[in-house]
Amino acid sequence: MSAENQGKGGQQKGGGGAGRGGGGGKGGKGAHQEEELDASQYIEMRTQLVNTLKQDKSRDPYPHKFQITIEIPDFRDKYEYLKPDEQLEEVVQVAGRITFKRNSSNKLYFYSITSHQTKVQILCNFKFYEDKEDFPKIMEILKRGDVIGVIGFPSRSKTGELSIVPKQVILLAPCLHMLPFPGALKEIETSYRCRYLDLISNENILNTFKTRSKIISFIRRFFDERDFLEVETPTMNMIAGGATAKPFVTYHNDLGVNLFMRVAPELYLKQLVIGGIEKVYEIGKNYRNEGIDLTHNPEFTAIEAYWAYSDYQDLMTMTEELLSSLVFSLKGKYKVTYHPHGEENTADSYEIDFKPPYRRIPMIETLEETLKVTFPRPLDSDECQEFLKHLLHSLKIECKPPLTTARLLDKLVGEYIEPHLISPAFIIDHPQLMSPLAKYHRSKPELTERFELFVAQKELCNAYTELNDPFVQRNLFMAQSKDRDAGDDEAQPIDEGFCEAMEHALPPTGGWGMGIDRLTMFLTDSNNIKEVILFPAMRPLDRERTAQAQQLNFAAPQEKIHAH
Repeated sequence: MSAENQGKGGQQKGGGGAGRGGGGGKGGKGAHQEEELDASQYIEMRTQLVNTLKQDKSRDPYPHKFQITIEIPDFRDKYEYLKPDEQLEEVVQVAGRITFKRNSSNKLYFYSITSHQTKVQILCNFKFYEDKEDFPKIMEILKRGDVIGVIGFPSRSKTGELSIVPKQVILLAPCLHMLPFPGALKEIETSYRCRYLDLISNENILNTFKTRSKIISFIRRFFDERDFLEVETPTMNMIAGGATAKPFVTYHNDLGVNLFMRVAPELYLKQLVIGGIEKVYEIGKNYRNEGIDLTHNPEFTAIEAYWAYSDYQDLMTMTEELLSSLVFSLKGKYKVTYHPHGEENTADSYEIDFKPPYRRIPMIETLEETLKVTFPRPLDSDECQEFLKHLLHSLKIECKPPLTTARLLDKLVGEYIEPHLISPAFIIDHPQLMSPLAKYHRSKPELTERFELFVAQKELCNAYTELNDPFVQRNLFMAQSKDRDAGDDEAQPIDEGFCEAMEHALPPTGGWGMGIDRLTMFLTDSNNIKEVILFPAMRPLDRERTAQAQQLNFAAPQEKIHAH
């Protein structure tokens, strides 16, 4: 079970050739000497070109607009019927980024341009170009990476390549940097820091984020069709509640107070249920000031949903319906292959079957059965805590302090239950001491009606029948407060405002959350959360630290506490 065990919604790469010679490599007649320049020389050369164009006003290197009459994917579909060496008289206008350039003579140039993940060849023939004087000039100016507009005739080359023969080519935005050739960008850190470069160089990357968008859209439709209302709640709060996690702290100058970035929207959403919105959900960002690893990013996307007059059994059924229908919609089947250590490790893979029903695994019963022990009762007693400390010591399992009962049990679950969960499975009936916002179990003392869904050994969902007794809620917050006093900086504080809201009657309610990032990882076969977040958290560069220091010069003293 992950560190965010109490917060619902825990965390968690077109067609077409490139001219008669085909392909997009460096070779071929007319390969440009500038490709052999180093990066700084290339930037200097391109910068001088732009400055010259601006000064002599021969052409605007950054025009305001170019009118497209057809997108490149639509062009390929519409003119696929053309025969080799056939050219039409009708005129089209397309735009895209140059990914390849070569020439066979000073009157015949070949380009590939890309837009919407689709390529088309631009066959620049002096014979058909309107401005004969400008032809050699524009051909010399254009380089790989430039964004251009093309006005010309649909055609198919003698070798069968669907093309456009331009009568005019317009520079829309010059690229000042020497781009990697398609598929050549392999440096992982560059891919994450410069996502634009990753998207330009590796066409398959975009497919990951298209899938992510489809996942979010499907989830939104799923809840909308069931009459849930989507809302937005604050991401800066006076109290960081709703999840067992360490928050980020910021400062509000006008109010003169510290604020916490939200770790979960739970407490706000339950107040809305109290107010009469009986089916409510939110998809948004949460922030947790914790470690960065393959499955955790400090800023992550999650969905939380609250459903009045339901319980955790209803939510398990709902989870099975959502995930199975989502996976089938995306894949056309229920089974997916996932490589936990990367696609290159083909021998190390999981087959994840999302077809329901999913296994239900009682936490305490399973631990006691697996370890052949009986935990002392009550579970929140000092005796049980000492028993667990000795048990972990005898099993040679290290648990970082503070050694609270909740953290000790969590460690055992991580060692003896989670590693066996590949296809979706629910760990159910957590102890009350691990679940301060969950309602007590109807038939199992000291336990709660809670579940966590695990997939490929990772937590994906967290849900429970919500605690709606304000007296019990206040007592549980106080117990969490004792854990904070013991050094557990992730334990939740007492939120009197929420307790007061509960005194206005929270109906019996089921609450549920799921991490969007982790789900996207499983459904795109990505083993690093950075692969499914367009701009993931990275260690700052020196230039970023310098820029931040300049901004902090104008910040209030309270905002500079951790500035270096």
